[in-house]
Amino acid sequence: MSRILDQRILLLVISLAASVQSTKVLSEWKKCGDPECEKAMSRVQATTDYLGPDCRYLNFKTGEEIIVYSKLSRKNENLWTGSKGKDFGYFPRDAVKVEEVLIGEEVEVLTKETDFLCLHGDKYTFE
Repeated sequence: MSRILDQRILLLVISLAASVQSTKVLSEWKKCGDPECEKAMSRVQATTDYLGPDCRYLNFKTGEEIIVYSKLSRKNENLWTGSKGKDFGYFPRDAVKVEEVLIGEEVEVLTKETDFLCLHGDKYTFE
């Protein structure tokens, strides 16, 4: 009985560690087209296929168009946030090329904890 309990505790610890990693803050700052980060910043085209490591990331294939809404800054400048159809998430900036800039100036704002949660359909997944 003790051994089963030990295994369950180990599985719980592993599960909690995975949850913490998947909701980890990727950067404290981001750049946007407006203070609310609602305005599209640019239109980009994928230059390579990309499959993200978890549900916070946007998956795409070469040639697909993505609308960019924010860019992480300071700590992690390589990740941008955008949408492709109804899908939304992070992706590496070096996996795309800018086709059209839609704003005149970028605004730097603090990120929120909700910026790093997984979004499935119309609800957030809290792990």
